[in-house]
Amino acid sequence: MTESADKHEIAGHSTHAEDAELVAQVLKGKMAAYDLLVERYQRRGVSVAYRLLGNLSDAMDVVQDAFLRGYKSIETLENHERFGPWMMRIVSNLALNFRRGRRKHLSLSMGGEPDESQETGIPDEGRRERSAAAAMESAELKAKIDSGIESLPEAQRLALILFAIEEMPQKDVAEIMECSVEMVKWNVFQARKTLKARLADYLEE
Repeated sequence: MTESADKHEIAGHSTHAEDAELVAQVLKGKMAAYDLLVERYQRRGVSVAYRLLGNLSDAMDVVQDAFLRGYKSIETLENHERFGPWMMRIVSNLALNFRRGRRKHLSLSMGGEPDESQETGIPDEGRRERSAAAAMESAELKAKIDSGIESLPEAQRLALILFAIEEMPQKDVAEIMECSVEMVKWNVFQARKTLKARLADYLEE
């Protein structure tokens, strides 16, 4: 094991131990301990929900509901060190349920807002023209990637978001999705394969 990997593992164990202690305090009635857990996982929860829903307001509502439900059912958490994956499973399930119940088209964001500059064709502004053209190509590619991820089967989409985009450990993704690590690997592989096929024509242009 490399030094960096060793440090990462130690940090992970430290975080899990801290989570376990905080959960123990919550079970003793200390609300402040749950506030610390919310602070620790709220950002990731919103990120996951946003990537599933494509709307920040909806994502924040889902995460608020998830933490409320988590607090009410925290006594059901058997392994206190696994609070993080347990909470992300609640977030993911609520986001997917919200998504299923919503009829309008949802857009999955994979980055910053596209550059909407249309400043092309200006005399003696070759650099600006090239910049605008590159921005439009980037926005087009982003839209195709968003559309491709949007059309993936639910399990593949969630696995790709959690593992490839959120960079969560496969073990945590498996726990969140309530499946085996091998199934996570298969879903990510199939998702990437499908996206590559759907983007092939565009990338070859």
